[in-house]
Amino acid sequence: MSEMTDAPSSEAAAMPTTSRMSAAGRATFELGLRLGGLFIAIVIVGIIFYSLNPAFINADVIISLLRSMSSVAIMGLGLTLVIVGGEIDLSVGAMYGLAANAVAVMWILGDVPIYLAIPFALAIGALVGLFNGLLVTYARIPAFVVTLGSYNLLYGLSLYISNAGTFNPIYPPEGYKVDPVQLKFFQALTAQFGTHRMSIEVLWMIALALLVGFLLHRSLFGFRLMAIGGNPVAGQLARLPVRRYKITSFMLAGVLSAAAGVLDFSFIQTSQPDIGLSSTFPVFAAVIIGGASLAGGKGTVIGTLGGALLLAELQIGLALLTLGPHAQQLFLGFVTIGAVALDIALTKLRARTVA
Repeated sequence: MSEMTDAPSSEAAAMPTTSRMSAAGRATFELGLRLGGLFIAIVIVGIIFYSLNPAFINADVIISLLRSMSSVAIMGLGLTLVIVGGEIDLSVGAMYGLAANAVAVMWILGDVPIYLAIPFALAIGALVGLFNGLLVTYARIPAFVVTLGSYNLLYGLSLYISNAGTFNPIYPPEGYKVDPVQLKFFQALTAQFGTHRMSIEVLWMIALALLVGFLLHRSLFGFRLMAIGGNPVAGQLARLPVRRYKITSFMLAGVLSAAAGVLDFSFIQTSQPDIGLSSTFPVFAAVIIGGASLAGGKGTVIGTLGGALLLAELQIGLALLTLGPHAQQLFLGFVTIGAVALDIALTKLRARTVA
């Protein structure tokens, strides 16, 4: 009798483990499918552009492609954290612009040393993220509304502090002077090196990707953030610090967007009030194309980098074909809609499988 009683209980104990393993296997297969499809798309697009214009495949174009994707990828890393946590941030492009303009105004007009202006700009990014996170988690205002409002607030601040002007540290306004040593330091942040003049900004992108990758995929913070984004109710029942984790993700997104703005200002050597505003949608597209789910709980650093690479490939390839800026926007729209449609289809399929 005891053997008959024990057998079913042992089988029942084994069933959840099997179910969990199969669920993990499905998730891994789905992730591999998304990333595999993305990188196959990158290769196919490259082959198509090469067949149309052989100049697409050469060292200079590849270096330009990597530099072009770097700022989108850096901002995308922060947005990935927010989306994994089940929220969204539409203010990343405006934060990028505010950081660049803040550095320009403090350094060129305010005579604040560049060594202090840059950390201050990054701190502004953290404060903006804190502002967004508090409104989303405590005031319970939808993140879409909060960050869309922040987008306009940050653009307004950029217009105000810059007085709608353009700044170049090499040619400062009349009556102002930039310290040559500080200018050399600022330019060195994204200096070019090597035969084909690779920008150090690409190395910043790689370093930040490794840091965020460890945070998201190898730390308790990332594990809990994915759990919170995948099922916020379960996260609260498990007594996870849901609000704190979401606020932290918004703050990191703000800091990374500010960092991208400062680095691009160093590379381009020019800031203007509307700089970065047009990058919000490409950043969002890169993250979604990279496999992050709008439902939360899913997203990878390698996917975001792949999405940014695909967009940069399309941008440069279409520019070489001289099809005009409208072609870039059309392709960007189609690719983004396709990525979102795929995400929705997979989410519905997953729900049916679980049911």
